[in-house]
Amino acid sequence: MSARERPLLVIPGDDPVQIAGSPRLDTLGEHYEIRLFDNRPADDSEKLQRAAGATAMINSRGAVTWPGEVLRQLPELKFISTCGIGTDSIDLVACGELGITVSNIPGRTAPVVAEHAFALMMAISRKTSYFTEAMKRNDWHQVLSTSLAGKTLGVIGTGNIGTEMIRLSRAFGMEVMAWTFHPDAEKAARMGFRYVERDELFAGSDVVSLHVKLTDDSRHLVSSRELSLMPAGSLLVNTARGAVLDTEALVAALESGHLGGAALDVYETEPLEADHPLTRCAHVVLTPHCADQTPEGNDLLNLGATENSIAFLSGQPQNIVS
Repeated sequence: MSARERPLLVIPGDDPVQIAGSPRLDTLGEHYEIRLFDNRPADDSEKLQRAAGATAMINSRGAVTWPGEVLRQLPELKFISTCGIGTDSIDLVACGELGITVSNIPGRTAPVVAEHAFALMMAISRKTSYFTEAMKRNDWHQVLSTSLAGKTLGVIGTGNIGTEMIRLSRAFGMEVMAWTFHPDAEKAARMGFRYVERDELFAGSDVVSLHVKLTDDSRHLVSSRELSLMPAGSLLVNTARGAVLDTEALVAALESGHLGGAALDVYETEPLEADHPLTRCAHVVLTPHCADQTPEGNDLLNLGATENSIAFLSGQPQNIVS
């Protein structure tokens, strides 16, 4: 197929770099003309300029949002692949109305993300960030931290990532209970955890880890009420989406001392503002939405987006969410 015959695929904002330089681009280039931008569009007008004429789009990082009013001005756009499982950056209702197929990448990087979530849990339970900051000030003192073996982990969401988090935690000697929108009794029996009501999970967990996708039903799923149910000194981990957790309520629970700490990779506003109240909380571990960002994780995401895009062009779209 000549370059003239190949449909246009746009990567509108590969920032930070994810797919640029990947050998997966060579594979895509056998099927599409590629137009890649290595920074984020400043506004909706620039989004439209970049995506003009595109048949397909890979929304790497999910950093660029695509509301309906923008999508309606792209009549040639027929397909969007995310570079992960999340689709909250795309107006799926508008895509359905416009006949735009949207595919995501479910499960590919679940072990990578769960490993990061587990590392965050370890870091906050052993106060590594707190001790590091103290040591940098030449402040040598010791306070008690939390041993995780034998403790209870509450997992909110038992999809691919939540399941991996359960596997790691059970291997570490933790008891696990879970709540999810779609419980799987066979999985619970096989992996040795139990499903409980949501209030019971918050009230009975030493650590709560969040693993649900962001939807209208999960927005602020964890707020002041749920945090108040958690035992004094308990810990919270979020590698799902920032808006699953009410940030103001979290800051209040940390500042009051009710929560013993929180470890977060995602935030309601990203990037996190330099003077955000979370940055002033003592017992927090903060990472910049990078849970899947390893060389292995990046390649799995790039491969998934490549396969989705080629499958759409072949007339057999896969991993369809809209």
